[in-house]
Amino acid sequence: MITHTVFFTLKHPSDSTEANQFFDAARELAAIPGVQQFTCLKQISPKNKFDFGLSMVFDTQALYDQYTNHPDHTRFVAQYWTSNVADFMEIDYQSF
Repeated sequence: MITHTVFFTLKHPSDSTEANQFFDAARELAAIPGVQQFTCLKQISPKNKFDFGLSMVFDTQALYDQYTNHPDHTRFVAQYWTSNVADFMEIDYQSF
């Protein structure tokens, strides 16, 4: 099992139209085959610089790879991620 997470800060205020459109588009990623337990996250502690996160789980590396290359994911990155995210950190964990 693989847990894919990205933590990030947006270029726009969290209550802006751009932020709302970003999260609406992000939630559509949950429909990509193989994605499980998709969650949008909001930081509640001052322990790091990232305000938000996205988290999801995949049963196998193959499903994660299919997600990464899926047209809906690449479209999200091109249309929303690149223009809205100021900084991010990606962390992928595998259960053992």
